[in-house]
This record gives sequence, structure tokens and C-alpha cells, in this order.
Amino acid sequence: MASVARISIAPVKGLALVERDEVMLERTGALENRRFHIVDAGGRRYNQLRNGALVQIRQEYDGDRLALHFPDGTTADGLVALGEEIATDFYGRPVTGRVVEGPWSRALSQWAGRELTLVQAEPGAAVDRGRGHVSMVSRASLDELGRQAGHEAPVDGRRFRMLFELDGCEPHEEDTWVKRHVRIGEALVRIRGDVGRCAITTQNPDSGVPDFDTLRTLKAYRPETANEKGKKHLPFGVYGEVVESGKVALSDDVHAVELSLLERTA
Repeated sequence: MASVARISIAPVKGLALVERDEVMLERTGALENRRFHIVDAGGRRYNQLRNGALVQIRQEYDGDRLALHFPDGTTADGLVALGEEIATDFYGRPVTGRVVEGPWSRALSQWAGRELTLVQAEPGAAVDRGRGHVSMVSRASLDELGRQAGHEAPVDGRRFRMLFELDGCEPHEEDTWVKRHVRIGEALVRIRGDVGRCAITTQNPDSGVPDFDTLRTLKAYRPETANEKGKKHLPFGVYGEVVESGKVALSDDVHAVELSLLERTA
């Protein structure tokens, strides 16, 4: 049976991942995951495609206090306080948030050499795929990707920035769970689709420097699929929404379940 091998969250979207031993999955996903995002002076999202070095900024967040640790050794730390309302475009979907007051926007701006603002959204709002609050990929799929690329070392799953990495699967077994329900730890998740990949996955997860042509490798052995809007993409990993809340910890079992019609419509 498959099991949870790694849990990774990013309180500030695009910064270095934070590994956890367990998370609580609510209907909006893992509460501390992707609570914040960064925008530029024009209100446009500032992400890894625009600056891969964002992953060099380490972060800590406990629900009240946020600390950002920059590569030069400086830190922006304090209790989160919210200011004016702001809307950010997430792939054509407006996400309403609040500007975060405190040292973080100034520190991010100084580090990047341009005006940046830290924004907090409602839990589960600032995700790339609407209701896709949960994402997962198997280490067998990561190993297969490396084999297809001729790599001797395993592919580091952090470059795909998934909430869960799984052991005990066949390569791409997670694809068979699309449109099905999966029990992961105490939670129940409906897998909505596969995850289309972009150039961020080519970046080293520690430096942000492109060092592996993941897209070329995927294109060579993975057929294109389409998202819910019909747009074609290269799939790797799956995403879904939480149907039943619950705790998920390292080593917890993961398996597809068949629900009765009554359970599916409850």
C-alpha cells in the first residue's frame, strides 16, 4: 500500500518549502499552506518564473508569526497584521486578499531590487487550480522521470512543489486515481485531475537556477492531457479537493476507495 513519504508546505507561495511531519487537511486544504503571495508594483503576481531565486528565502509561519530568512543573513520577522484589500489575478481568477503590514514587503523589495508587496489571502484561495488544495506525486514517478532523463541520482521531488510525496506506488500509479476518492491518513480527497507542468520545474529547488529540462523529458515519454478548460499540458502528479477533513502524517496509508452513490452525494 502507498504511504506518505514527504509533506511540504509553502506559507508564502514561491519561497523555500517547509517540511512537516504532519498537517491538518481542512476543506480549504492545509491551513498554513500558500497563505501569502507576492505582487509587484502593478499588482501582478511575482513568482518563480519571474525570479527563481525566491526559493533561497527560507520561511517560518505558525499562524500568527511570520519569519523570512534571506540569503544575506537578514531576517524579517513579526506578528502578521493586515491592511488594505487587494485583488490578484490567478490565471484569470481574481483572488481577494489583504496587504500584510510589517517588515516583509520592505525586506522583499530590498532583496529583489524592485517594489514588492506581501499579500495574505483567505485559506485555500491562492492556489493555482481553484479547488485543487491537495497535490501528490509518487517517488516511483520521480524515479521514472530520472530514468527517462538518464540520471543516476533520484529526481528531487521538491522541484514539483507538491503537498505530498508517496512511497509504495508504481510509476504514475497516482494517475489512475483521477476522478476517484483517495483516503490519505484521516482525510478523504477527491482527485480532480493531473497537474500540468511549467518551466518552474526546471529550476533547482535550492538555488532556483534551471538545471534539468523536465519539460523536454516529460514530452518525450508522457502523452499530453488537457485541463478542465481543455488546455493541453504535460502531466506530472495529481491534485484534488478535500472531501473529509483529517490529519495526515508521515507514513500514513494512502489508497483509492470506492464510495456508494449515497456517500458521493452526501
